[in-house]
Amino acid sequence: MNSIDWYRKCVKAMIVVWVVLAAMGSPRVVEAAPDSSRLNFIFLLVDDWGWKDAGCFGSDLYETPNIDRLAAQGMKFTNGYAACTVCSPTRAAVMSGKYPPKTGVTNWISGPTMKLRHSEVTIAEALKAGGYKTAHIGKWHLSPRGAKDVASYDPQHQGFDINIAGNHWGAPGSYFHPYTTARKTMGPLPTGGKDGDFLTDRLTDEAVKIISDWKGEPFFLYFPYYAVHTPIQGRPDRVAKYKKSLEAAGKTQHRNATYAAMVEGVDDSVGRIMKHLESLGIADRTVIFLTGDNGGLDRKGNPTDNAPLRAGKGSAYEGGVREPTIIKWPGVTPAGSVCDEPIISVDYYPTMLEMAAIPGDAKHNAQVDGVSLVSVLKQPKARLAQRTLYWHYPHSHGGGAKPYGALRDGDMRLLRFYGSGKIELYNLKDDISEANDLAARMPEKAKALNAKLSAWLKASGAKMPRARKPNANKNRKNKTK
Repeated sequence: MNSIDWYRKCVKAMIVVWVVLAAMGSPRVVEAAPDSSRLNFIFLLVDDWGWKDAGCFGSDLYETPNIDRLAAQGMKFTNGYAACTVCSPTRAAVMSGKYPPKTGVTNWISGPTMKLRHSEVTIAEALKAGGYKTAHIGKWHLSPRGAKDVASYDPQHQGFDINIAGNHWGAPGSYFHPYTTARKTMGPLPTGGKDGDFLTDRLTDEAVKIISDWKGEPFFLYFPYYAVHTPIQGRPDRVAKYKKSLEAAGKTQHRNATYAAMVEGVDDSVGRIMKHLESLGIADRTVIFLTGDNGGLDRKGNPTDNAPLRAGKGSAYEGGVREPTIIKWPGVTPAGSVCDEPIISVDYYPTMLEMAAIPGDAKHNAQVDGVSLVSVLKQPKARLAQRTLYWHYPHSHGGGAKPYGALRDGDMRLLRFYGSGKIELYNLKDDISEANDLAARMPEKAKALNAKLSAWLKASGAKMPRARKPNANKNRKNKTK
């Protein structure tokens, strides 16, 4: 029996179980008995990962043979998007399947007012109720920093059986053991370690151990890396390697040896996980997702370069939200396939539920914004039902973003800057760099898309930025001149 036939047989068996349970009175979330033949899920989320920050996505410096191999075994998405230009909202979107306005997490969490609410049924909770073991390793950044009950929103209280290194912090104090500074405390970190240990490597040790422990049961491993977020630090041997490469290469688009070393650290982690799955004989029933939470940090010394995309993390443009994205579904996804269909962070929740044949929580699912990607994963030339992708960022950011909303409808991308009301319109098919604003030349199209954005903001309950009050002292001073 091949993998596809096996999967179909499992789905049919699950349907029979659902029918019986329905006759008995369905619980809030259908629970399934553990079964070593069911799919496992590993979700790898790279922090601040630029669209070209891998060899298979066009980097001329970063060496990513394992990520490239993952793409060769799975499907590469050329139009993969993060739900926000900064990290926490995207993470909430992955966990909930909902756009940021619905979760209320619209900015990176730096205080006690934002958090991933317990009322959200996370993908970990949905899979756990369906018989899955669940683990979180790495960056969480969805707990309300500064709140008295901050720890109660950490991963172990959001559906994860195991939490390693996930709390309210958005970055380590250092990538080298013990990973802390006077300002920043990581936790809860695994015990042990020694000077020189690099955080990405150390967390991968934990991932490999969990996979070994759970090899006979269905599991969901969520591994959101702290890398390649600041501080820009790399293992010395890797940094030295890229310094030599840059000296020999001459002019390259990517020029930061330390950042290149961080990217290679993530690639090594991906390779170790893939190799371990193969050694345990469970690679053929383990789905791997690999994507990022927002665009590369293309500013202030330019750790990376997102060109031809415009700008980077913290901006309103493509460089802030378009991500390298790869999904490997063994036996189903055509190896080495490429899909141009636009997808976004909220899609992973319904995708995993369908793959796992778990219905999840009906009330929560009714509010999910994403769509299942199963059809395109089976056939890369398939098309999802016509839809529009949306962004809402009612904040300012050092990366250049002023409060804005945006949408992508087909090849057209519209931006609205809330403060000024300015509208920009781009045709991404002809102008991926967003260099030619078409709003004045296509006023009717801009008007129609702007109205569509307004309707979505209203339906989503989006909170808009407060209008700033004029500075009274400044006004009096101006009047005297």
